[in-house]
Amino acid sequence: MAGPNPLSYLPVMLKRTIPSTGEKIAAVGLGTWRGFDIGAGKSERTQRRDVLETLLESGASVVDSSPMYGRAEEVAGDLLADMGRRDDAFIATKVWTHGGRQGIREMEDSFRLLKTDTIDLMQIHNLLDWRTHLAPMRTWKAEGRLRYTGYTHYRPHAFKDLMESVRAEPVDFLQFCYSIDERDAEDVILPFCAANGIAALINVPFGGGGLLSRLNGEPLPALAADLGCISWAQFCLKYVISHPAVTCAIPGTANPAHMADLLAAAGGEMPDEVTRREMAALF
Repeated sequence: MAGPNPLSYLPVMLKRTIPSTGEKIAAVGLGTWRGFDIGAGKSERTQRRDVLETLLESGASVVDSSPMYGRAEEVAGDLLADMGRRDDAFIATKVWTHGGRQGIREMEDSFRLLKTDTIDLMQIHNLLDWRTHLAPMRTWKAEGRLRYTGYTHYRPHAFKDLMESVRAEPVDFLQFCYSIDERDAEDVILPFCAANGIAALINVPFGGGGLLSRLNGEPLPALAADLGCISWAQFCLKYVISHPAVTCAIPGTANPAHMADLLAAAGGEMPDEVTRREMAALF
């Protein structure tokens, strides 16, 4: 990306360990829902390329997508290939269909669209037909085509199903929702992940976008300065990633400046449990 690195001022970025292997990844990544479902227009593609460049230059790596997200897999795959940065990215995607043949076809399409021989994390989207898809995923993991496997959902009512699924058929990752104004995950599923060595990938870390809209124009609390936060996005995201069971949060954006702002949440001081309670009390 042209110009100085917007993250050059940051302290060392927070990284978390994937329990099943000990591999470390940055605590903030990128979700591609909506933002990367675009056409081939040069200006649109350039902006998303700059988002990816900002992510990777910071030392972060997770890029999460899905066949459900329109052209997002294709766009991310094209851009990473053009940039020559595939090896710097931790590519996560999903299978989202019924039936064994359809699932295999869809996952093969993901390899093609993402322009890669290896997908870092393949997840079963919203647990759809999860027992069927798990068998080929395990075979491909043994063969090295997949590095990790996981289950996902985006609403708290599914936490019980996620935990029951991983108890029955273990995987490396669970992806679910968690934000400072929707803290249901703190009650059961985050402690469950910590106790059972499961990586937690957090979607909708701003409550689906409504949280930041509600905070727009509101003054930051004094506590934000103590944590080095200069925006509500940083403050709210820092709350999420400071939970010790969270491995990585994947906010979505199509704006490189916003990406830099979000990544800054993973730098500097992390709140302790007392401070986290103070942060949550504001909501």
